[in-house]
Amino acid sequence: MRGTDYPALPVLMVDDEEAWLRSMALMLARNGGITNVLKCNDSRQVMEILARQAVSLVLLDLTMPHLSGKDLLKEIGESYPEVPVIILTGRDRVETAVCCIKLGAFDYFVKTAEDDRLLAGVQRALRMFELERENRKLTVSFQKEQLDYPEAFSAIVTASDKLHGLFQYVEAVARSVQPVLITGESGVGKELIARAIHQISRPDGPWVAVNVAGLDDDVFSDTLFGHVRGAFTGAEQARKGLVEEADGGTLFLDEIGALEPKAQLKLLRLLQDGEYFPVGSDRPRRVNTRILAASNQDLEALQAAGSFRRDLFYRIRTHYVHIPPLRQRPEDIPLLLDHFLDEAAREFGKRKPTPPAELAKLLATYHFPGNVRELRAMVFDAVGLHQSRKLSMEPFKRLMGRADAQDTAASHYPGSEEDDGLEPAVIFGTRLPTLKEVVDQLIEEAGRRADGNQTIMAGMLGISRPALNKRLKKQTD
Repeated sequence: MRGTDYPALPVLMVDDEEAWLRSMALMLARNGGITNVLKCNDSRQVMEILARQAVSLVLLDLTMPHLSGKDLLKEIGESYPEVPVIILTGRDRVETAVCCIKLGAFDYFVKTAEDDRLLAGVQRALRMFELERENRKLTVSFQKEQLDYPEAFSAIVTASDKLHGLFQYVEAVARSVQPVLITGESGVGKELIARAIHQISRPDGPWVAVNVAGLDDDVFSDTLFGHVRGAFTGAEQARKGLVEEADGGTLFLDEIGALEPKAQLKLLRLLQDGEYFPVGSDRPRRVNTRILAASNQDLEALQAAGSFRRDLFYRIRTHYVHIPPLRQRPEDIPLLLDHFLDEAAREFGKRKPTPPAELAKLLATYHFPGNVRELRAMVFDAVGLHQSRKLSMEPFKRLMGRADAQDTAASHYPGSEEDDGLEPAVIFGTRLPTLKEVVDQLIEEAGRRADGNQTIMAGMLGISRPALNKRLKKQTD
């Protein structure tokens, strides 16, 4: 059984022949997974139905008593221009088809056309309607400041305008049935965004998550698609795969960039057609599962290099969320620090320690290659070692030490590939600066970043506090 009908808004089928309505509904459900349909055998009732019920598509017979399909097409186009209409007729006449297209029909099919051709036309119309509807939602979403589902993002601690804008986008696309690709460095919280999408769109459906890195083609197929009894040695019972476990809900595929080529092809079929083959079966199965995928790799670079299928890349990237790294939103560090101190204190059964005032400033100078996850680990390590009332900065300095040296020497030096938007400490012009000029500018830049805290400045520059005082004294002399 499906947990959710597809599409979200029903398909309205209009024909005076009851038998055709039944057979069409059966074909759409069996071959296309389209289960949300309305049937109407009296053309005079169509406009009344549309007035009280929003629909995603109208399948309209051309020749009917009372009101013809051509007359209805014109009325629908004038009153509901956003709703695509597909005309169906028993006769193949070019002039009639041209006339219907001019009146605004999305497509025109002869009833005797092959089911696959008709289904493909229906799916194209539904995709177009969904994308246009999502675009309208996005426009409305970005015009307002308040979130409709703030509780869905409650696990994400932030004061960042960048993330708030991202939340608005997530709300706008969450109810789509299309895939969402979530990218960002390791530790930024990609799964938290995926869970927010699930909570908004399918809160009553199952949530299933799997890391696909390292799964070869056989293991991937069995894990996601399951197997039938006797599919291989030891397969004494049939087993459902994760795709079926997530039917009516959400399947989250982490590290999608690590998929092998054969597994990519099978995932593409699932995304394109909504169907898959359990291992050992020659009969496809259909599901209503929302696919969310995440990667900390550059999928565009992978597909350019030929290791990730281009068609899968564009299919899975229908909606796209990129989470900025922690170093690009330093305003979040004090909030996260307080949040993790509270969390760690509860776990260790200790009183929440008071952090030194300069700790947040010190952390703001760090590159955080592990992002929020790394900050959390730092805080838990420090609280685990904590004894007195005031939190020591030494565990943080110890964990930052090696990466910090790399950060100042490589990441923040002029010409670094990981410049992250910060201005370099020294700007080289056409003239090579003197050593004194370089040192003065480095000290000035360190002071700016450390907000004048000389202990932090000395740590950034790799010198002792007395040595820094000596250099500062020279600057004023």
